[in-house]
Amino acid sequence: MKLPAYAAVPVAAALLASLTGSSGMSAAYAADARALPSVNMEATVKAAQIDPRRPDDTLTPGAKAGVLLVEQALCDRGLLDAKWVDGYFGTTTVAAFAKFQESLGLTGLAANGLPGEASLTKLGTGRFKVTNVIGPGARVSAGGVVIDARTQSMLAEAKRLLGRNLVLLQGSYNPGGDPTSAGTHDGGGVVDISVKGMNSATRIDVVRALRRVGFAAWVRSPDQAGWPWHIHAAAISDTDLSSQAQHQIGDYYLGLNGLAGRGPDDGPKVTIRTWEEYRRR
Repeated sequence: MKLPAYAAVPVAAALLASLTGSSGMSAAYAADARALPSVNMEATVKAAQIDPRRPDDTLTPGAKAGVLLVEQALCDRGLLDAKWVDGYFGTTTVAAFAKFQESLGLTGLAANGLPGEASLTKLGTGRFKVTNVIGPGARVSAGGVVIDARTQSMLAEAKRLLGRNLVLLQGSYNPGGDPTSAGTHDGGGVVDISVKGMNSATRIDVVRALRRVGFAAWVRSPDQAGWPWHIHAAAISDTDLSSQAQHQIGDYYLGLNGLAGRGPDDGPKVTIRTWEEYRRR
């Protein structure tokens, strides 16, 4: 159908706008975003837990490319010396990332040196895009203690595997709540579980199930310190982990028991996976 002359001009203008206006600009921005390199958040957070505990400069598998991008961005902001742009997310890089988080006005657990979604995305603006995003979720009440939603989901799956309930003695976000915990419960992702009514074999079965779904978990005995029998579990890659809990995760990957003496792991052997890796199986 032929349009009348008075209608042709606005239609043409609309067509031109559709080609060169906001939608065209959005497409350009999308193309630019696709062209940026990627930082795999899962791998980067894993490296930030393991690398500071290593006795050498071995790199965490799958993390080097993303860590290099993060380190270069920190270096360009004057927060990290160029000699540390090496793909190794050691203590110096953790400290530099914490300074960046603080520069954003973040405090406490949000400035713990572990890359969170908001801080990592901000650091990557115009430089890299963030993939495989992870986060702790909201804080929730469970059995009279506070944990985060990610930890709650992990515990629910461990209970399903075991076919039994698990009673929490201590939750997360509990700074100073138990001096014997040495700060591991100050942040998110960490719980203590009652072993009341469990024999030795059952305690090991519980630890095994917890490890399968992504916890670094151990049976703790009175012989180790001034605490009663219990199971201690820390959720790998929970970005709200306290620095002490981060160290426990790193030691777990390195075959250690998560205690200050850094003795050999005394728990059941399982393939170490994060919650996200478990869910993708």
